[in-house]
Order: sequence, then C-alpha cells, then structure tokens
Amino acid sequence: MQHTSRVIVGLSGGVDSAVSAWRLSRQGYRVEGLFMKNWEDDDTDSHCSAEADFADARQVADTLGIALHRANFAERYRDEVFEHCLHEFRAGRTPNPDILCNQRIKFRAFLDHARRLGADAVATGHYARVGGVPGARTLERATDADKDQTYFLYTLGQEQLEAALFPLAGLTKTEVRALADQAGFENFNKPDSTGICFIGEREFQSFLGRYIDRRPGPIVSLDGDVLGEHNGLAFYTLGQRRGLSLGGSAAHPGLPWYVADKDMPGNRLIVVQGHDHPALLNTGLIADQWHWVDGQGPQTPIRCTARLRHRQVDQPARLTPLGDGRRRLDFDQPQRAVTPGQSVVVYDGVRCLGGGIIETRMPVAGSANLGVA
Repeated sequence: MQHTSRVIVGLSGGVDSAVSAWRLSRQGYRVEGLFMKNWEDDDTDSHCSAEADFADARQVADTLGIALHRANFAERYRDEVFEHCLHEFRAGRTPNPDILCNQRIKFRAFLDHARRLGADAVATGHYARVGGVPGARTLERATDADKDQTYFLYTLGQEQLEAALFPLAGLTKTEVRALADQAGFENFNKPDSTGICFIGEREFQSFLGRYIDRRPGPIVSLDGDVLGEHNGLAFYTLGQRRGLSLGGSAAHPGLPWYVADKDMPGNRLIVVQGHDHPALLNTGLIADQWHWVDGQGPQTPIRCTARLRHRQVDQPARLTPLGDGRRRLDFDQPQRAVTPGQSVVVYDGVRCLGGGIIETRMPVAGSANLGVA
C-alpha cells in the first residue's frame, strides 16, 4: 500500500489508537480519525465516559491536525453483538463479545463506513501484524507477547486483512506510551480499558441483571451437598471463584470453591474445591463455527498450538477435522476451565490460523461434565 493512501484510524480516545494515527502520519499516509460510539444506555456514568473518550480523541486529532469523524454503530452493535451475547448467557454458555465486536463492528461496520468516506484502508491500535501477499494475507503475532491481540482478531479474513493496518505490531506498550508523551498526547498515561466491552468497569452481575431474569437455585458439590444459593446460572462461568459467597464448613474445610459445571435442567451450579481439581480439567474439546484466516483451514489432522483465552501460554495440541464442520482439539496436557461459548484459537508458530467456538469439552478420566457440554 502506497504511503499516499488515505487511511482512517479508529480513534477510541486511548493511547494505542492515538499512537497508531501518529505513526501513520509520520510515514506519509493521509490520515483521518473516526470515533465510534458502539454502546448506548441510560447509565449516566457510561455517557460521561464516552464523552471523555471523545474529548481525548479530539485532542489527539487536533494535535495531529487531522479530521475527526464520528459514527454511531450502537444499534448495529446491539442487534449483532449484544443480543447474541444475551442468548448465549441465557443458554448457560459464556460468549466473547470483544471477538464478535471486531468481526461485526470494527472490521465490518467501521470498514464499510470508512470506504464510504473514501478511505483506502483502516487502522486500529490492535497489537497484531498483517503478513503475506495480496490474496494470501496472514495474521501474525505482535512483538509484545503480553499485548498480542490475535486471539481477538481470528475472525478476520482476506478482505479485512487486505484493508487493515496495525501500526503497533512491532512496539511494546512501554514504547507506545513514550511515543504518545513525545507526540504531546494528553492520554499518554491513560489506563488500559478492562472488562467486557459493553459492560466496561461496571459490576458484571448487576449490569447483566438488567437484561436477564435472575433465577436462583442451589449451589452443590459434586456429591450433591447443597452449599448455598446462586443468583442464576447465566451470571457464572466455569473456573470462577469470586462471587460464590461460600465459606468453609465442617464437611468441606480448607480450599476455596470454583465453578466446575452448570446443570441447566436442574438449575444447579456445581462447584469443587481447589484451583486444579480434576473436574476443572479437560483433555480436549470439540468446537464449531470455525473461521480460517486463509478462508479454508487445514483439511487433515495437524499439530498446532492453541489458546483458550487471551494471554494464555500456547498449548501444544492436535487438531482433527470431524467432517461436519466441527473439529476436535486434543491437548498434550489437560487444560483448566475449557468453557463452552468461548473461542479456541489455533496457531502455527507466529501465524494465527483461525479459531472456533467451544461446543463440547472432554473430561479427564474419572471426572464428568454434568451440564452445558
């Protein structure tokens, strides 16, 4: 792509997108910014946060002397991301809205909007790298392993990668903040955003409870002992410790409790003691809804590495097609809290091959999954 190309950067108000715009400007691209509003509700704090983010984006644009557009994708986000997530939570699964947001909003709605504005390409502050050649683009890990975001970007295909620039691919977060300070951006030390994208810093159960009915039920041990009461299975995920409000007892002293399974028909939350209890471990999984960066994916069994979550150390595994669109992944070592509804992403070295949605998990010998899988 020629440096005279017109690039629209998704300016979020954060330091990463700010430095992305700064680097592209210095490289000679014709840069403009676009601030996306992807969420609307009646929460005053949420509104104030969005306006503060826009003010930060405006300061960056003014410092660079570039135009700043503004687009509202909130309705599309609610229809294509949020409603899907609510459906998954109600079914007892744990979705990843950040991945769906990248697929449907940041690299579809944003890309389409940028093209209508005359852009040749779009750029974001994601830590990832585009490799390969036109028609055979690859998605590769960023230099900063701790910040690498390919796990969240595995749904991108050839069209999106051909039009995407990731200026932070070779930088560490420390370097990014230093460059932001050098450029005169007031947000150079702004904290990274955390939490689920549409919930942000708010408490998960209270926010989700505005949209999903609470259906309390018993919290039970593997032996069936009733230990307490949950607020509704939708509000918990496998491997979770916080929020169970379970203390020790004469019958169950010692180690803390963790969510091991959900008995959906019986509305029971099943818990075990100990971070690495066998009931929390799985030897493999079956996943569906696979997306491959190259558009096809491997047609025969392969060795690969896999991540079940962002920042997880890569786990060696064997991936086997099952002939019906699903694929089986067998880990060399049992993995903790394999969670239906979440994504598993597979790699060949630095190259992200693609990923799928976890459907079924395989228990270690002597253990059993009781509910969602």
